[in-house]
Amino acid sequence: MRVDLATVEEVAKDLYIRAVKILPDDVKQGFERLSRSETNPRARQMLGTMVANIAVAEAQRNLTCQDTGIPIYNVTIGRNVQVDGVDLEAAIARGCARATVEHPLRSSVVHPITRRNEHTSCGIRVPVVNVAFSEAPEELAIEMVPKGSGSENNTFLRMAVPADGLDAVKTFVIDSVLAAGGKTCPPTIVGVGIGGSADLCVHLAKLAATSRPLGSRCADEEGAKLEAELTRAVNQLGVGPQGLGGDSTAFAVHVEIAATHITMNPVAVNMQCHAARRATATLTPAGVRHEA
Repeated sequence: MRVDLATVEEVAKDLYIRAVKILPDDVKQGFERLSRSETNPRARQMLGTMVANIAVAEAQRNLTCQDTGIPIYNVTIGRNVQVDGVDLEAAIARGCARATVEHPLRSSVVHPITRRNEHTSCGIRVPVVNVAFSEAPEELAIEMVPKGSGSENNTFLRMAVPADGLDAVKTFVIDSVLAAGGKTCPPTIVGVGIGGSADLCVHLAKLAATSRPLGSRCADEEGAKLEAELTRAVNQLGVGPQGLGGDSTAFAVHVEIAATHITMNPVAVNMQCHAARRATATLTPAGVRHEA
């Protein structure tokens, strides 16, 4: 399959607009689960307010949050897909800019030193384009994540060593959630990366927080056990929705792991806010398939 770059540009534009307006079904179901289990009356009221805000935004075709975030595009290329990587990245950037200008969306992207805003949601190395590969024949999937600063500002990395043990990993995650408090607009999805190098570890935490649907489990059995334990622990901290107290601090803790060096064991935490926005489309020979 040869990828049509005009289609990529249009998909990149549409995904950005869809992501900031419509929450995925698994996140809405996550609100329902938390509402059923929440024991704090004020927290239940806050969850109800969040759900109402989401419903009004969708009914009015408006944004679920004014922060249009740092635009991140996760591209997965299947077998027998022909595409020039430079042209692909350029097409995604054009689509990102068109979404911002044509919709219009607020551009949150500025130069890190001058703070100049080009009002396109684009800049040096932004949008972020991550590329991975899959066994799926003749498919190119594009996932768009608008990562807001409230959650992204609460990103933590510790270069632990093996002697610290697993307890140090657990303590670091719990301390990170407590340090973030209500600044991440909880309930959150707490992404945890373990292993790899420093940069890979943070990337895994980001994927765990933003790309995995609620209800999924870590593919590694030990990772799955850890995320279940941490989910229970985080929701006993009392942070609650918007940091106002309650049982519903997080929808879930997601863990992703990578092999690492014998003398290190990095652990990273990246959080996604309650407006856990993402949108995905897959390009195939038959056309474009959008996913809820």
